Amino acid sequence: MATDSESNGGGLYERRIGTPTTNDEVNGYWLFGFGVLLGLAGVAVFLLTESATTTRGIGYALAALAPVFVMLGAVIRFPLRRAGTYLGYLGTAVSVVGVVWFVNIFPDGWFTASGDATVIGLYGLGLLLIGLAGTVVPLLSDPVYEDYDRMRAESASAAAERDEANAELETARAELDATESELDATESELDATAAELSETESALESARAETAALRESKARFELFEDASGKPRWRLRHRNGNVIAASGQGYSSRGKAQQGLHSVRRNALGAGLLRIETPVAEAEAVADDDGPEPEDAAEPDVAIPDEDAAPESQATFELYADSADEWRFRLRHDNGEIVGDSGEGYASKSNAKRALSKLRDHVAAADYLRIDPAAFEVYEDRGGSWRWRLVHENGNVLADSGEGYASRQKAQQGLDSVRSNAGGAGLAFPDSDDEGRAGGDESKATFEAYEDKGGKWRWRLVHDNGNIIADSGEGYASKSNATDAVERVSEYAPDASALAAGSAAFEIYEDAGEEWRWRLRHRNGNILADSGEGYASRSNAVEAVTRVKANAPGAETVEK
Repeated sequence: MATDSESNGGGLYERRIGTPTTNDEVNGYWLFGFGVLLGLAGVAVFLLTESATTTRGIGYALAALAPVFVMLGAVIRFPLRRAGTYLGYLGTAVSVVGVVWFVNIFPDGWFTASGDATVIGLYGLGLLLIGLAGTVVPLLSDPVYEDYDRMRAESASAAAERDEANAELETARAELDATESELDATESELDATAAELSETESALESARAETAALRESKARFELFEDASGKPRWRLRHRNGNVIAASGQGYSSRGKAQQGLHSVRRNALGAGLLRIETPVAEAEAVADDDGPEPEDAAEPDVAIPDEDAAPESQATFELYADSADEWRFRLRHDNGEIVGDSGEGYASKSNAKRALSKLRDHVAAADYLRIDPAAFEVYEDRGGSWRWRLVHENGNVLADSGEGYASRQKAQQGLDSVRSNAGGAGLAFPDSDDEGRAGGDESKATFEAYEDKGGKWRWRLVHDNGNIIADSGEGYASKSNATDAVERVSEYAPDASALAAGSAAFEIYEDAGEEWRWRLRHRNGNILADSGEGYASRSNAVEAVTRVKANAPGAETVEK
């Protein structure tokens, strides 16, 4: 279906000249060209006709109309107020009337020496009106740049909303496909285990209750490093309150995760034991235990109202910078700026809308964290979807090797690698060395080979011949390539795919080796960023925690 711009000649204009901003820009161009053609036609008629004839008068008329349409085309291409455009049309009409009058009286009623003052005056009045429309009217009328910026901002907002709707539709389709496959698998499992249903019914009900409780939770476990560099965990409500904490540091991140999982397994059905301790004895025990950890939960925390915004110790400041762009920043009551907009906006209303989106998404936003490896699904510059297996140290262990037409296709390729990499065997097609045998559950094989540049690479080949993963880079030796295969076999089966809801915090290390955070919407837009770097990842996580706790309920003031 052709668009309005294409039906008005905008298609040719866009292909040959560039993308037009308005329809008037296209119309003005064609009027300008029409005026040039009229002038050329007038010169041709003049050269081919005799003087003092009607056809010679037509040549004069065509030549006279040429500057009228050339000026009109230039005027309406400007982003003028409608008053200026209408004045240009009026001047064109007056000049056309003068030219028609001239054709009617030429040559008998036309004075060769002095002409006709009325005709000349009418024609000149039309040219004057067109000139006023293009020069004086813009100076006397209000500027249109604000309207222009608002129009472009509204167009950009509509495009972002359309992209967001498309992304939601694609996610819903992927979830529907995944649900259908899960249903098929569940039905086959139910048929195979019908005889064992009576023995496992109680365990199944217990697992369902635990899963439902976890999904309905309004809190999330956080892994972080304390001031002494020891890993800890804490359970934080979505309003920012710390519900529970480890109370001690662990020797490694793995130990902290084990403690976290132990709490998740045992807390759900744990009973309550009330211990009556005399006040003096309790004080003595507290003195023996030493100071309370910095991340310990506050005692006797009241259950918050889920519909009410949490109390905030910060304020959003809305201000115009030196470039007259509107920005916002979140300033703590102690004077510290804990976050800012990261970019300027053309108008105050745009900045307020961005601030509103930040409030909507900041409390429920997850951290994009890798522990110890995870799959990333992303869209490359060519618009194709790809995946890569990333270690927490930033190294890419494997990638898709090819692009997919949709996120769903990339997810399917990722799932194939996840299900086959763990039990896949290793072969050396171009060598006499023996590899390793694969498990019966895998339908793929790792192949290690030496490329033309003398570097060793690997690829994961499915039994149907398709390459479902490759190393993405070369290794200096066969042993290095073999080690890489071992790492992929170890991490891929249990690696999760990084995914976010409507928005997520990204914690990353910049070029200056400082840690920063940014809140990214699922459509790719940055809603806010840290505005400054931090010395460690734990400091950046703490900054995110402060923003999540204070941003939803923070007031807005204009500077």
